[in-house]
Amino acid sequence: MKTAVYDTKGKEVKKVDLPEEIFGLPWNADLVHQVVVSSQSNKRTPVAHTKDRSEVRGGGRKPWKQKGTGRARHGSSRSPIWVGGGVTFGPRNDQNFDKKINRKMKIKALNTVLSQKYRDGEVIFVDSIDFKDPKTVEAKNAMEGLSKVEGFEGLANRRNNRAYVAVDEYDINSKKSFANFSNVKLDEVRNLNATDVMNYKYIVIENPDKSLEVLTSRTK
Repeated sequence: MKTAVYDTKGKEVKKVDLPEEIFGLPWNADLVHQVVVSSQSNKRTPVAHTKDRSEVRGGGRKPWKQKGTGRARHGSSRSPIWVGGGVTFGPRNDQNFDKKINRKMKIKALNTVLSQKYRDGEVIFVDSIDFKDPKTVEAKNAMEGLSKVEGFEGLANRRNNRAYVAVDEYDINSKKSFANFSNVKLDEVRNLNATDVMNYKYIVIENPDKSLEVLTSRTK
C-alpha cells in the first residue's frame, strides 16, 4: 500500500509504503468507543463539591426533645432534609473516574482510527516541517501549500479543529510557529492517541519514514 509524500508547497516528492497493521485495519466502533470514553474519563478533574451531613457546620444539638412536641422526631438540624443541611449523593471532588484500558487496546484503537481517516482521505504525509525561525507566517504558508493537494483544500479555510500535525521530533521553532493557530495542534507522533485523532479533521504526519517506524514499534 503506497501513498504520496508532499513538501510544504503541496508538490509530491516521493512515495512511501504504509504498513497494513496501521493503515489497513477495518473499522471497529466498539473498541474505539470504549478507548475514547475511557480516555476522556481519565482526564476528568472533578471540581464541583458538596458537603454531606458530617461536614456541614453545626447540628450538634438535638433540635427538640424526642417526644411530646407533636412534631416529627429529629436528631440534627444538619440532616439532608433540612434547609442548610448536608447534601445526599451530591458531586464530590474526590470521586475517581479512572478507567483501565489495556495498552494493546489503545494502540489498536489508534490504528483503527488512522485506517479510517486514511480511507476517508484525511491523512497527508509531509517530507519535512522545518522552520528556520519561529514565525506564524511560515506555518500559515505551509498549511496553504498543503491545501493545494486534492482533497485537503480545507486545510486553508477550515475554522474548527482543522489539523493535527504529528512531527517525528519536537522542534521549538515549529511549535512556536503553530502556537497562534487555535485550530491546529502540533505534537510528536509518539503521542498520537485515538481521541486526538478523532477530534481533528485532518492528520498531517511529518517525515513518514521515521514516523512510521515509531508507530510500527508500538504495535509489537
